[in-house]
Amino acid sequence: MDLRKLKKLIDLVQESGIAELEITEGEERVRIARGGAISVTPLAAAALPAVAAHAAGAALVAPAAAAMAAAAEPPPGPEGHVVKSPMVGTFYRSPAPDAKAFIEVGGTVKEGQTICVIEAMKLMNEIEADASGIIKAILVENGQPVEYGQALFVIG
Repeated sequence: MDLRKLKKLIDLVQESGIAELEITEGEERVRIARGGAISVTPLAAAALPAVAAHAAGAALVAPAAAAMAAAAEPPPGPEGHVVKSPMVGTFYRSPAPDAKAFIEVGGTVKEGQTICVIEAMKLMNEIEADASGIIKAILVENGQPVEYGQALFVIG
């Protein structure tokens, strides 16, 4: 089962408000329950070597799906516009280790202003604010790995 299909299923569970969804497709079974419990398991992994190899790939999908579900739910905290990570990488608040942070809590930010850097595959990607306002919260620590769609800042 591909990640796009899993993402659609996760969105369906979140939007509909149902508590749990379980789908069986071939040798794979996906169970999504509100609260973060997601599993992708083969039904007959021991039966055939090819199925066992496919099961290894499915085992890699489950953590990614769990990460997507965790990233999709905004953390409780200050209300306002949430700036989310556009990629997977390492979050940095400043352009260099000895440099001043781009922004601080309580500071004013304008749309298009650089607010952090995310390092991905040895490339430093400047992330810009997608709204103007005052920074209410910084939700990620400097040097922490971030996932796609993870909440980084709250702008009020």
